[in-house]
Parts: sequence; C-alpha cells; structure tokens
Amino acid sequence: MKKAIKKWGKTLGPMALGIFFIWYSLSKFTSEELDQLWFNIKNVDLIWVILSLTMGILSHLSRSYRWKYLLEPVHIVPKFYNCFLSLMLGYLANLGIPRSGEVLRGATLASYENVKFEKTFGTIITERLVDLIMLLSIVGLTSLSQSDKIFSFFKSQNINPFFGGLLIVTMILLLFIGFRIIKYSKLPLFQKLKNFIEELFNGMKSVFLMKNKVYFLFHTFVIWGLYVGMFYVLKHAFPETQDLGLQATLVAFIFGAFAMTVTNGGIGLYPIAIGIAFNAFGVPTETGEAFGWVMWGTQTGLVIVLGGLSFLLLPLLNRR
Repeated sequence: MKKAIKKWGKTLGPMALGIFFIWYSLSKFTSEELDQLWFNIKNVDLIWVILSLTMGILSHLSRSYRWKYLLEPVHIVPKFYNCFLSLMLGYLANLGIPRSGEVLRGATLASYENVKFEKTFGTIITERLVDLIMLLSIVGLTSLSQSDKIFSFFKSQNINPFFGGLLIVTMILLLFIGFRIIKYSKLPLFQKLKNFIEELFNGMKSVFLMKNKVYFLFHTFVIWGLYVGMFYVLKHAFPETQDLGLQATLVAFIFGAFAMTVTNGGIGLYPIAIGIAFNAFGVPTETGEAFGWVMWGTQTGLVIVLGGLSFLLLPLLNRR
C-alpha cells in the first residue's frame, strides 16, 4: 500500500505542481492583462512559430543520429527509425512521469533491436551527462554577463544555488559509497546489481571508444544550437521581443531549462520562468508568458504527436 502511494505520489506530485503553477500564472493577472495575454497568443506570427517548430524537429533527428554513434562501441547498430521513434516515445513518457522516458527509451530500443537494456541505458546516461556539460557551459558563459538577472530568478523562486550544489555533492558521495558496498558484497542480489552496473558502465564508456568523435561533437553542437535557435527565431513572432538580443534569449533559455526540471515537461512553471526572464529586459510580463506558452505548447504538442505515432509505427516497422 505504501509503495503504491509513493509511486502515485511521484507521478501525480509534479503534475499537481504544474497545475498549481498554471492557476498561479493566470490568477496574478488583471482582466486587462489576461486579455492582452490571449491577444498576444492569438496574434502570434505563425511563420516564426513554424520555423521554431521545424528547428525542434531537426534537433530530435540530430539527437537520434548522435545516439547511433554512442551505440556503435557497444556493438549495437540500430536502425535510425528505431532510434528516433524510441526517443520520441521516451519524451512522451516524461510528460507523464518525470525521468521515466530514459528507461522506456532504452528498453524500447533494446526490445526492437534484440540487445541488452543495460547497454542502451548506459549510453543514454552518457548522453545526459554530455548534455548537462553543454547546459552548464551555456549557464557559465551567460552568467559572466548576466549574473544579476540569473540570481534574481533564483531569488524569486526561492532557489538557493549553494544548497543545490551541496545536494548534488551529497548524492555523488552516497552513490560512491553504495557502489563500493555492492562491489565487495557477496550477497546474490548485490552480485546481480554489480553485473547490471558493469553493463551500464560499458555503455557509458562508449563516448571514449567511439570512432566518430568528431561527428558526435558536431551533432552535440547542432542539437544545442537548435535549442537556442528555437528561442531566438520565436522572439520575432512578438512585436515586444523582436529587438531583444542573444543575451536576453540565452537568459530566457536558461530559466526555461530550470523550469523543465521542476514539473512534468515544465507544465505551468515554464511560461512563468520565461515571463520573469524577459521582464528583466523590459518586456511586459503578459508578453513574456505568452512567449512561454507558445514555445511550451508547440514543442509539447510536437512530442505528443510524434510520441503517439511512435506507439503505432514501432510495431509496424518491426513486424519481423
């Protein structure tokens, strides 16, 4: 009973938090500001929205192709469409249960390619670590010139960067201690965990063993360039954001990235974070949040459509 409650709590907790943020986002506006918010959303320039959406699709395709390079050193040569459809299925799962998509993505590819799940999942962990380095690099470069605005966002959301860093260090130490216990234990359960972890690390080491490191790095920069580009082109869809520079775009991008980690796919909190970011550059809050709703809505809609199609296409394309 307790396990079931805990499981549902992990699933419904972030979703409930997202619904709260949707209510909070709309409740703080006056009727005139709400009218302006809906006006901005309804009158958005669709050409720029479509261009932003296209860049989102290209980023997913590039990520799928990059994954193939990580899989080669562990002797997995998957079909490209299986990589892409597994990826989109994972993104769809993350909208319901945070972080479940990585497991489903690895399990789906392992199932259709008839390979070990531990190896596919290990490469996904490696991929996430590379992406974390890219995000932290963007945060670091942006912080050099926009530190006051970034820290004001942390303050507004009651986030303490010091405690966040301390929590990460503590988790790393606990993982290290846990690995040492599993490594030297003779218990059958721990021996199975040891074998599972070894397979994971074999997958994670693929980034150092791959032959096409240059192409892997190329796709990494393409993916993150497209992520930032989606923001930059969409700013042209709103008159109040057209004149914003790259720095403002990067700050909003960072705020949105942090919001995505708090609720399922950033639901509710994402537009608030974008509104705060753009407001720091003189953009009205209702315009900034309209930008956030359009960005979140189009990209989430894309994941829902492509993820839903993946359910249908994967069995059809792998009938044999």
